[in-house]
Amino acid sequence: MLRSLATAALSMLVFASTATAQEEAIRPTLPRPEVIRTVIEKAVDGFILPGYRDFHAAADALTGNMDALCKTPSPAALAAAKEGFAEAARSWARIEIVRAGPAIEENRFERILFYPDRKSTGLKQVQALLARPDENATEVAVLKGKSVAMQGFGALEFVLAGTGSESLATEEGSFRCRYGRAVAQNIEQIASELAALWDAPDGVQRDWKEPGPDNPLFRTEQEAMTALLGILVHGAEMVRDQRIETFYKGGDKPVFPKQAIFWRSQNTWTMIEGNLEGLRDLIRTSEMVDLLPSDQHSIIDSTEFVLKSLLRVVGQMDVDIEAAVADPAGRQKLDFLLINGRDLITRLNDQYGGAIGLTSGFSFSDGD
Repeated sequence: MLRSLATAALSMLVFASTATAQEEAIRPTLPRPEVIRTVIEKAVDGFILPGYRDFHAAADALTGNMDALCKTPSPAALAAAKEGFAEAARSWARIEIVRAGPAIEENRFERILFYPDRKSTGLKQVQALLARPDENATEVAVLKGKSVAMQGFGALEFVLAGTGSESLATEEGSFRCRYGRAVAQNIEQIASELAALWDAPDGVQRDWKEPGPDNPLFRTEQEAMTALLGILVHGAEMVRDQRIETFYKGGDKPVFPKQAIFWRSQNTWTMIEGNLEGLRDLIRTSEMVDLLPSDQHSIIDSTEFVLKSLLRVVGQMDVDIEAAVADPAGRQKLDFLLINGRDLITRLNDQYGGAIGLTSGFSFSDGD
């Protein structure tokens, strides 16, 4: 009897040891703190800081375009303003994925771009202003105190490409142009604030680069690492869920082309392409592959392959949204973007997240 109990106890110990060994074998190798700090530093210095500087420069150029249009209205000046809008929007799209830090403070994010605007709040307010001109709205200092939907890219797009925008090429569009110039100036001022706040060596960039117990953002390197991955996951979700599914959900479901971002100016694909370029560049510049065990580097390779495929198809979308959703070939490409957009999210959230030690079941979508 005693011998049987001893044998059973020994078997249980062997089983427990084996189970522990198996758990150790499948447990991810956590990135070393110094490696995380290096990756975060590269993300900040190589992507975030220059991204906001580029956005500020593009916004400043757009302000110049609008000023020139208002001073000497002409078809050529209007075309230049529209081009400046597209360039500034693309520049914002690249850095827009960094939905963290100063961008989400003081309503800066919404003041730059209020979207999605499901109730057409911005459209109604801008249309009302243009129908009943209020000179106060042409002053950026006053505009800042108005609805966020009247301050950013959404409002300016309607000014430049909405009903009646052809008047901008003549003196008849004077008020419309001056309001648009104030919007551009507002965007430029916010861009300047963002660039300055991130450039300050003792500000938010230090909080990202130097996690610690007294850090207001990140107590540990792992928290900073999770936040960096969160930028990528949420950015990928934004492309699929807000940029595409807002107007096209696939299959035989109803389509809503006029809910697509910037459909009037045909800059929907400009924004989607810029968002995807931002995701790609952040992954590359920060060298996030360094956080992975050496035998799992292929996760980044496959992620970049999906991004490359998405960018290739977006580059082929050279028609407006209404034409794209009406054409079988266009819908096929949109289906491709939805399917591979979901794949991108899975690779970042599940595969990469699991490989760097985020617990099973972790999901940025759940707000964990």
